[in-house]
Amino acid sequence: MSFHPEPELRGHTLVVTVSSHDGRPVLDRHAYASLAKTLHDAAVNDEVRVVMLRGLAGCFCLGGDFSEFLDATKHQQLIAAVTDMFRMLATFPKPVLACVDGDAVGVGCTILFHCDMVIASKGSTFRVPFVDFGLVPDAATSILAPQKLGYAGAFRFFCLGDTLGVEDARALGLVGEIVTEGSAEEATMARAKQLAKKPVAALLQTRSLLKGDTDVLCDRIDHEITLFQQALQDDVTLKRLQRIARLAA
Repeated sequence: MSFHPEPELRGHTLVVTVSSHDGRPVLDRHAYASLAKTLHDAAVNDEVRVVMLRGLAGCFCLGGDFSEFLDATKHQQLIAAVTDMFRMLATFPKPVLACVDGDAVGVGCTILFHCDMVIASKGSTFRVPFVDFGLVPDAATSILAPQKLGYAGAFRFFCLGDTLGVEDARALGLVGEIVTEGSAEEATMARAKQLAKKPVAALLQTRSLLKGDTDVLCDRIDHEITLFQQALQDDVTLKRLQRIARLAA
């Protein structure tokens, strides 16, 4: 039985829930593959003008599925699915908005760097604990984070691994708008509708000009994934991940 909400087209906005298919606020290889396919289909569907990413109630996404990190038999499929999804997100031609209502951790945070606008509720938090896990950042955030946060902000966020409250996240540039009254999803949908009414060609061309060369992002995604995969083959890193998984159980 699946507890994962299916993508829903509301007017010209495709609402996509970031979660596993069994209702957990994490991404496993099946969720990565599903997201990649959803984005691929949305890219060629003229009815879709904007994509809105949201999480489950009270949480955006807590990151990748730890059990797949610890199971070497799943690494090849996991790496392939992760790479496909990140590349699709990096090259997606239409506006992507994120509605964050709760915690955004790990990959649940790095995918936000590909979003054109991040709109968050006042209680939302952001954390990227890759270094603490013995891993490197993903999703080309080694490029995108310094661009968005500045080098010093990106270094503190990724290397210290501190949790950012929503006000700090806005001050750094990760969050665009904070919703203090009403629903974050309603506020995000209002922005999506605003964008969907714009002349399509002009909007897409302007976004493309602002985004720049996505080939550079794809090359960095591949390099990060290679380093990530190497880390998963390191005994010290695996023991650290196993210890963290036991503490989280």
